[in-house]
Amino acid sequence: MNVQNVLIEFILRQWLLIISVVSLLVTSVYTSNIPDYSSNELEVLFLLLALFVAVNGLQHHGLILKISRSIEQGSLISLKLILASYFLSMVITNDIALMVIVPLTLTLNTTRKDLLVIFEALAVNAGSALSPFGNPQNLFIYWYYDLQPLEFIAAIAPFAIFFLVILIIASWFIKTSYKSVTEYSNIKLNQSAYIYVFLLFIVLLVVLHILPIISALIVIIYALIFDRKTLRIDYALLFTFFFFFGLAENLKLLFESQIQGSEHVFLFSALSSQLMSNVPATLLFANFTENWKALLWGTNAGGFGSLFGSFANLIAYKLYIDHKTTNNPMAFTTKFLISGYMAFFMSIGLYYAVHY
Repeated sequence: MNVQNVLIEFILRQWLLIISVVSLLVTSVYTSNIPDYSSNELEVLFLLLALFVAVNGLQHHGLILKISRSIEQGSLISLKLILASYFLSMVITNDIALMVIVPLTLTLNTTRKDLLVIFEALAVNAGSALSPFGNPQNLFIYWYYDLQPLEFIAAIAPFAIFFLVILIIASWFIKTSYKSVTEYSNIKLNQSAYIYVFLLFIVLLVVLHILPIISALIVIIYALIFDRKTLRIDYALLFTFFFFFGLAENLKLLFESQIQGSEHVFLFSALSSQLMSNVPATLLFANFTENWKALLWGTNAGGFGSLFGSFANLIAYKLYIDHKTTNNPMAFTTKFLISGYMAFFMSIGLYYAVHY
């Protein structure tokens, strides 16, 4: 029985990894094709590995938590938590930002924790869109299409700024009361925290094409020698990327002729993200188009909506549902989906308003 429970838990946690492996095997047999991984794809995997390790080091040594803790003190709690989610996601990725902010939110003495968590999820999806390294799909698009920072930011800025304004307005309608808690009151920093700030800075310079990619190796070397705990990252996500790279190549052979025009890339990538998440959707449609702007908008818009739209949605949802202070998961799920799909359809309308 214990083995069965472990197996079920593994399937529930790693369903996307399992789907990627099975799909790659099936499509490889069907197309009689063995995927050929490019150096560009392997570089993206390596950068993700270095980024995850650096951010994990910051989180493990308390710097991110200390910063977040200081943000939630005082008045305008809703606004500051939402803005913290929005701007943190640009640097430490949308997934990690939620792992920091949501647990802190759930310690607040407020009856509106559900709305706070929902809008924090919306905020990280919107804020991370503006940064080349704010989420995995952005990093892939930025690196895969060999983009420059300013052209990337300029292309997606209307999306990010529009939702920033919406989130600021919404925050005024979430009334909270704050009561001091002691769970995170004694946060100690050591020298390693500041070392990881330096290591993260190196990774960001590599992403921005300022340093050669080999420079990011210093992050892995430091962790291996001095701090192996920070190597405990989400390897399942990295392997999911690896298998989806191959799957995307196989699907390209099957469907390439059926997708033409930027409007199809935008709509198909946004809609497919609702079922398969925006990261795999990015890997798939990158093989179909050179119109990276449509793909960038489509996959970031696709992060809104369903629980599967982005990994960030699943993280926020699970953290809230599993917390000891929360109840009524059905009501939370309904609010989460309604808010998500409102943002999803707004982003679709915004795309056509900006580009047509």
